[in-house]
This record gives sequence, C-alpha cells and structure tokens, in this order.
Amino acid sequence: MNRYDLIIVGAGPSGLSAAIEAAKRGMKVVVFDENEKPGGQLFKQIHKFFGSKEHRAKVRGFVIGQQLLDEADEVGVEVVLNATVIGLYQDKEVVVKIGDEVIHYKGDSIIIATGAAENMVTFPGWTLPGVIGAGAAQTMMNLHGVKPGQRVLMLGSGNVGLVVSFQLMQCGCEVVALVDAAPRVGGYGVHAAKVARTGVPFYLSHTIVKAEGDNKVTGVTIAQVDSSFKFIPGTEKHFEVDTICLAVGLSPMSQLLKMAGCEMEDNPKRGGQVPICDEYGRTSIAGIFVAGDVSGIEEASSAMIEGRMAGVVAAEYLGYVRAEEMEAELSVLDNALDGLRQGMFAPKNRGKEIAKTEEGIDISKNLLLHGFVGDDEIERFPGVTHKVGVHPVMECTQNIPCNPCQDACKKGCISIGANITSLPIVVDNSQCINCGMCVASCSGQAIFLVDEDCGDGTATVTLPYEFLPLPEVGAKGKGLGRNGQIVCDAQVVSVKSAKAFDKTNLLTIRVPKEYAMKARFFKAV
Repeated sequence: MNRYDLIIVGAGPSGLSAAIEAAKRGMKVVVFDENEKPGGQLFKQIHKFFGSKEHRAKVRGFVIGQQLLDEADEVGVEVVLNATVIGLYQDKEVVVKIGDEVIHYKGDSIIIATGAAENMVTFPGWTLPGVIGAGAAQTMMNLHGVKPGQRVLMLGSGNVGLVVSFQLMQCGCEVVALVDAAPRVGGYGVHAAKVARTGVPFYLSHTIVKAEGDNKVTGVTIAQVDSSFKFIPGTEKHFEVDTICLAVGLSPMSQLLKMAGCEMEDNPKRGGQVPICDEYGRTSIAGIFVAGDVSGIEEASSAMIEGRMAGVVAAEYLGYVRAEEMEAELSVLDNALDGLRQGMFAPKNRGKEIAKTEEGIDISKNLLLHGFVGDDEIERFPGVTHKVGVHPVMECTQNIPCNPCQDACKKGCISIGANITSLPIVVDNSQCINCGMCVASCSGQAIFLVDEDCGDGTATVTLPYEFLPLPEVGAKGKGLGRNGQIVCDAQVVSVKSAKAFDKTNLLTIRVPKEYAMKARFFKAV
C-alpha cells in the first residue's frame, strides 16, 4: 500500500494551498482530483479578485490557479488527476479509482478539500436541455471555449449569478434578464452595477414558473412572488430564450468526511451538512482536516487561506514544525482571513439587511432592488467628487474587503485607509495624471476618470471595458446610464490597452457635459 505523510482530496484553491504549505515543511504530499485539469474553480474565474495584495487582489482567478500549480510543482507536490476518491476509511485509508484500477493509499494525515456542488431548483421543464448550472456555463465558456447559448435568463443574484451573467455577455451571449426570488440583490453591488449598466434588467421577488419547449428550452415564464414565495397571479412575464442558467447556491461535498466517521452537523449558514471542526480545520478525528467550501461556503480567497492553515496544522500534527512556529504562522493567516470576513458581506451579516455603510451613509435602495445606484443617490458616496480637469469618480458604495485602487494610484489620489472595507475617497489637493491605473485595477469595475467640462460643451468619461471587438477611435454610439438605458450620444476618443492593465481596456468617450456624471457604458450603433 502506498503511503504518504499527507493525502489531500481536491486540487482546488484550498487543496493546492494546503499542499504547498505542507510540502514546504518537508512533508511527502499527494493531491488527488477527479478532474482532468487541476485548479478547481480557479481556471473558470476570468474576473479579478477582491481583497488586498496578500489575498492576490486584482489578479484574475485563472492566473492565481497557475501560480498555485507552479508553487506546488516547485516544492515537490505530487498531483494525480482523473483520480476519483471513492472511500475514506478508518486509520486514514483512502481508496482511489484511477482509470480502471482501484488503489489503496495510507495517509498519516488527511485534508479533505472537495469543495461544493451546485444547487438546483425544480420547476416544470427543469430537465429540458438548455437548463444548466452557472458553474457548467463557466466550464463551457472559460475552459472549453463553448458558447452556452444565444439568449440566456439567469436565476440568482448572488456573486456567482452576477459574475457569470457578465461573463456570458463577454462570451457573446445576450442575457435577457437576471431573476431572483429574494427581495434584494444578494451579491456585491459593484458586480450588479456592471451588469445593470449594460442593459440587463433585474427582476427581484420573481422566480421561474416554467421552462418552455418540447425537446429543448425555447422560452421561460417568470412571475412575482409574495413574502411567502408564492406566485402572484397576473404578474407573469415571458422571455424567449434557449438557455436558463441557475445560480442558486452551493452545497458542501462532505460525503467522505461522513464516511470516515467525522462528527457532522446540518448548518444552513455554512451551506448544509458540514463537519464539526475548529477554526483551523481540525475535525473530530485526529489527523483529518478540512479546508475550503467543504467546511462552509465562502469565496475562493478565503478558501486559499483556510488551505494554508490546514497545511500548517497538519505539519504540526506530524511533528514537521514546532507548536510555537505553527502558532506564529496561524496568527498571520488569521489576520489575513479576518480581513476578508469584514464589511457588509461578512459571514456574521448573512441574511441581514444592512441600512447604512460603516461611514453612516444610507445604503442605496435602488441598488438592492434594481442592481444600480440611482442618479439621486450616487452623490452621497465619498468617492463621487467634482473637480476641474480629469479626476477619479469611484462608484463603490458598499463596505467590501478591497483596496487595489489605493495601491494603484502612484500619485496618492485615492485612499481607503487602514480598514480594508472602508469606502474609497479622493484625497484633497491630489493631482490625477490620467494614467488609468485605478480604473484598470478596480476588481469591481467601479472607477471612472471624468473630465466634467472640456471647454467646448462636452465632457469625457474613461470607463473599464472588457468586451470584444473593441470600438475604434471615432466610433459613434450611445452613452448608457447606470440603469443601462440610453442617456446621450457618445463618441470614442481613445482606446488604451496595456500589459499593466491586465486585459481591462480603457475606453474614453466624449459626451455632452451635462451627462458627465451619468454616462457609464458605451454601446456602438
């Protein structure tokens, strides 16, 4: 029987992070993953991550995945793919199906990092071809280059639904509507805003009545629901679509832990049935640890830190590091994880409706109900300022853990301060040089460079643009407002792409000066 110091199940962000930390300390580590490519969800993530430098902020997910693979290779981690773990038994015996073989392995310690599976909802027609999960859509688009459909309806307004809706449009799909039975948008406001300004309508307090079609999806009917989530007669709305995408949450894949005899609990706040464990992933069975979504649903950034924690704890369990070394390292990781668990979307705030920001500013009701901040609300946020000449306008209106804009501005125009969840501000007496680094670095695409008065009755707006083909200089079109509706004529005056922008292009449009603080997207005509 093959024996390892540490066996890890799952080559996603948490599993690879755990493997790196353990192998760095001299452990013999193997990682098993059932997929043909390692990296888990990371290689589906083409958007830039939130957080700070220590969380790999403003780096795209697939780049982070490659970084982790390179680090794992450097420290000698063995990664076995197309390897399905079918059993975890007493004395840490792991049974793996590789090809046609069933092989037994023995681990002196085990880390389960199997992640989570997509939830589904049932409705008439839900088994028709064309009804897919958001993760499946990402796999098709971002791993295999396959367009999931032409006209798509998205169910779910959490971060997954919002991010995948944007990626569907980047892929060339038309997202006809974003629907959620909840009464308010569940994900980050900046994610919702970048979808809304492209013209996608949000239908909150709505859900699917039925999918239509005989052999495949040809349409969908939605309807409004009351506070008991019952359909309200007469509120039905029909859309002709060929794809219905479901982003209705995740459930931890914790079956191996239950098989091993770990103590389990049903915990809705953590996503379902999860192992009872401490903050560093120690389960009720000595030497079996967990990391990532299998112990509670969070973002990939948190999963990577949890993986590092589990790797360090496993190393201490087998004597590869002293207890005091482990405690010092865990203290650093605790601080990093705590930074991600602050703000309005902190785990302690799940299910709560937050009325004010940490600064005491009223939350945008329109953002929660319709996906965009209203023109009558935007001025109350500190990043929205008026100055002569080009200056940043930061439409970041919620307390989320993110500060790349502060680091990006070499002239010190932008400040968030010591608290990573504070709303960004424009520093008094600072001078913007129109470099565009703040626009390109913003993970939420919420920063614009505005010259409110060019002296000829026009203004310019520089906005982040991640669609192809890029408009050409001189192209005429329409400026869309935050709600995705046409507000004015617009003309492209500059298109900038640079390696430092990491595939976020800077599109500068000229608009009538009265629309300088309203035009937030360009649509060619």
